[in-house]
Amino acid sequence: MTTARLDKVQQFRSLHSSDRPLALANAWDVASARVIAAAGAPAIATTSAGIAWSLGHPDGESLPFEQVEERIARIAAAVDVPVTADIEGGYGRDAADVAETVARILHAGAVGVNIEDGTRPPAELAARLTVARAAAERAGVSLFLNARTDTYLFGLGDPATRLKDTLERARAYVDAGADGIFVPGVTDPDTIEELAAGISVPLNVMAGPGTPDVAALGALGVARVSLGSGVAQTAYTAARHAAQQLYETGGYDSLTNALAFHELNGLFPNELRP
Repeated sequence: MTTARLDKVQQFRSLHSSDRPLALANAWDVASARVIAAAGAPAIATTSAGIAWSLGHPDGESLPFEQVEERIARIAAAVDVPVTADIEGGYGRDAADVAETVARILHAGAVGVNIEDGTRPPAELAARLTVARAAAERAGVSLFLNARTDTYLFGLGDPATRLKDTLERARAYVDAGADGIFVPGVTDPDTIEELAAGISVPLNVMAGPGTPDVAALGALGVARVSLGSGVAQTAYTAARHAAQQLYETGGYDSLTNALAFHELNGLFPNELRP
């Protein structure tokens, strides 16, 4: 591993702290990654949904993995900060396939990945995490392995035992090699605090309107805050609003607060200048 790569790995790991949670505005292409980095982001996380939509596919591993890999490589090459990649369930039929996915994502330049359980049995994600950790060790990269559990996002199981079930999954995922646990879909402060207290590694939550702000989440024990597909959704909402205004009223007021052309264009010096 190069010294620069090692520095990014260590830098990314050090950013996970509830004292000052790592806030991630997820990117989906080079332009969004550079805009986010220019805003002061200490790291870039990708959104699988945003990448899929930008390439004409729905979210949910419907996009050929080669296109995901190529997009991650472009983003990693375009920014100076560490990059962590959303690889959904690992882009494989079983745990064995995940080893190749992780090896290729590491080669693309990422220093972290998210792998999710979705509706799979917890044991299946645990097996995928074990394989992912082994693949990273073979590559000589201290990969930050973030395990996502969708118990709250998908409303899995009995609501009365959901917290207990989530904590049990988290412990199994940590035992399998996870460095962090991502629990999207939970916004209740008391539940978040219980999750943080019951999980031995950094807790990641997904934020949006109605979620406590980053500092408040840190006070609850959260070490990482992600916006998920929210930034991409906001960008496409802006595009729809501009188009609707143009075609319905003939107006252009929705363009008033757009980034200046020279400012946005100036984020791409390597691509645009010989």
